[in-house]
Amino acid sequence: MKVLYENLPEVEIGGRKLVGRVLFGLLILIAILVGATGGLLLVYTTDLPQVDALEAYRPSSITELYDDHGKVIGSFALQRRVVVGYDDFPPVLRDALVSIEDKDFYRHSGINFWRIVGAAYRDIESGGKVQGASTLTMQLARNLFLSPDRHWQRKVQEAMLAIQIERRFTKPQIFALYANQIALGHGVFGFEAASEFYFSKPAKQLTLPEATLLAGLPKGPSYYSPINHPDRAQKRRNLVINAMLEDGKITAAQANDARSAPLTLRLAHDPNSLAPYFVEEIRRYLEGKFGTDQVHEGGLKVYTSLDVELQRAANQATLDGLAAYERRHGWKGHLENVVAEGEVLEKYSHADWDDEPEVGGYVHALVTSAGPGIATLKFGRYTAALGQADVAWTQHKLADILKTGDISYVKILSLGTNGAAKVSLEQDSGAQAALIAIDNATGGIKAMVGGRDFNTSKFDRATQALRQVGSSFKPYVYTTVIDGGASPDDTILDEPVSFDTPSGPYTPHNYDEKFEGIITLRRALAQSRNIPALKLANKVGITSVIGYAERFGVTSKLPPYLPVALGSAEITLLEQASAYSVFPNDGVRVSPRYITRVTDYEGRVLEEDFPEVKDVISERTARIMTSMLREVVLHGTGIAAAKLPFPVAGKTGTTNDFTDAWFVGFTPTMTCGVWVGFDEKKSLGAKETGAHAALPIWANFMTVAMNGKDVGDFQPSPIASHAAQKVDTPDTAPATEESH
Repeated sequence: MKVLYENLPEVEIGGRKLVGRVLFGLLILIAILVGATGGLLLVYTTDLPQVDALEAYRPSSITELYDDHGKVIGSFALQRRVVVGYDDFPPVLRDALVSIEDKDFYRHSGINFWRIVGAAYRDIESGGKVQGASTLTMQLARNLFLSPDRHWQRKVQEAMLAIQIERRFTKPQIFALYANQIALGHGVFGFEAASEFYFSKPAKQLTLPEATLLAGLPKGPSYYSPINHPDRAQKRRNLVINAMLEDGKITAAQANDARSAPLTLRLAHDPNSLAPYFVEEIRRYLEGKFGTDQVHEGGLKVYTSLDVELQRAANQATLDGLAAYERRHGWKGHLENVVAEGEVLEKYSHADWDDEPEVGGYVHALVTSAGPGIATLKFGRYTAALGQADVAWTQHKLADILKTGDISYVKILSLGTNGAAKVSLEQDSGAQAALIAIDNATGGIKAMVGGRDFNTSKFDRATQALRQVGSSFKPYVYTTVIDGGASPDDTILDEPVSFDTPSGPYTPHNYDEKFEGIITLRRALAQSRNIPALKLANKVGITSVIGYAERFGVTSKLPPYLPVALGSAEITLLEQASAYSVFPNDGVRVSPRYITRVTDYEGRVLEEDFPEVKDVISERTARIMTSMLREVVLHGTGIAAAKLPFPVAGKTGTTNDFTDAWFVGFTPTMTCGVWVGFDEKKSLGAKETGAHAALPIWANFMTVAMNGKDVGDFQPSPIASHAAQKVDTPDTAPATEESH
């Protein structure tokens, strides 16, 4: 061998040695690079989360509230998300998303090496940071486990996590996780929730233009928002369509049709806006029992007693009743003017405009221009015009009552597809109203209105406001007497009287300042005579009357003073309505309830609420009192309800100076109470009695509530009377209203 080497040329020997040294150096360099890379990977993957957790992973999801027919009436969520499975995302959406975000999704193992190299080269060339190369799996890893910061170190972690995810989960599982997790703008997460929000339908029903619009959102939900930036959204949608065409997912004809389709949204109504006071009551209860995190992130299913259609009727009746009251008392003016407050008309937005407007609804509208004969108004994306004839009820000239920048209050009469609307000018002087309707048999609250506008005031006047109830308290007085053995045809003397009290003589009077002499108890209640009620309460003892009221479910503190018999005590509307349901229930009290059942994310029952039933008075007393309260409607202060085509009983109530107006009434199946007044102790105005202000709202609601239903009839009273025999012939002249 030595001889052979000696015979080789010296240059060839030196070349071989050089090549060896180079190869050895390269091997060392490769080893260093591999070691360094391994070390870096070890450093940046040591603290990576375990993807095993994904097997039990459940994203934050919406807690939904349902009415008694399964319709959604509200929701609570930090992230508005509806979790569904892979098959719930239609092929058109899956194809659109893969074409625009990750063409090789079904082929790669978590990362796309050549895509990363290309993106890195472009970013290095432009001096930017590594970005734009993430697969769907990498995006999922980032969204679930990592920060959104764009650094190459995070990219390494993202890639390693993606590989782990791909090893443990199937492509459909990964797609479903991604499609349920991704943010899509306006507080919406996941494509199912996005489909319901933007198009008011489940993802399974998406068309090609709709699916491609949603598929374009992950790149920049705010930037491509179809609500705020429709031009950008449309361009992005068309880019997705082109990507699908390139991938052979759609035909050229389909692509052309989809690109030419207009950007049409059908934004979902905020379900919480239908019964906001009811939903708020439930939120407070659920958070108190299950905790804030569980309520807003746990995806609970809450089944309630509410009826959507009855709630709509309650909303409409309440707002229409307040509008009628406002018109009776003339134009007050004093409108807020945003120009005077330094705001720019073009940038102004009112809280009312966050919800989709509905025909028959009431909103605050901005006066964008005003002249001698016409004023133009704007609310949301709609515009309307008012002429002099439209404001004739105010008895003022249009130019005198509306100025540019004024915030007016209007009722929506029609909504056009082109953004044109027809409205009527109304007024909001601050008068409030509340309504609550209860199913007699179950105690379920079927409708609840806590005020004119939840956006303006979240104070619930149906459940939180303690107001003097006026003569609507008198049934407790008569119940105490009847339950003690008296008959409705017993007589009492209606005449001037004084009572000795600890504070001195108390000399009451009747509302009409007249006295009828000897009258029956039935007539005394029907005509709401004050003197007989006080005499009866004084005879049996006001503490006994208060005891009966408490048995009926009144929990508010009632002072043991004689004027309480005329309603000087303060009680909530919920207490009054629930108490009155004892009469049609033959003396049985069924406690009011909002919720029937609560289940968790997996469908396990967390709470099931059954009616709480309690005997309050005898069947005899309940039926006699029902017949006496029926007389109030047929021949007394509630005669305005006698025209309804179903049996009604109830009682009006009005307080001194007309500060509170009440009507609480019932049919054989439902009890409803209505209150009207101002939040402060302020008069509604002369003659604004319970019969005049509250009863019309009650009647309008109950007309809808009882329509098409078999209401039945009240059980006959065990004591007949001549008055009771006139049940089908109501008086033509209304009785005088009362005040305590």
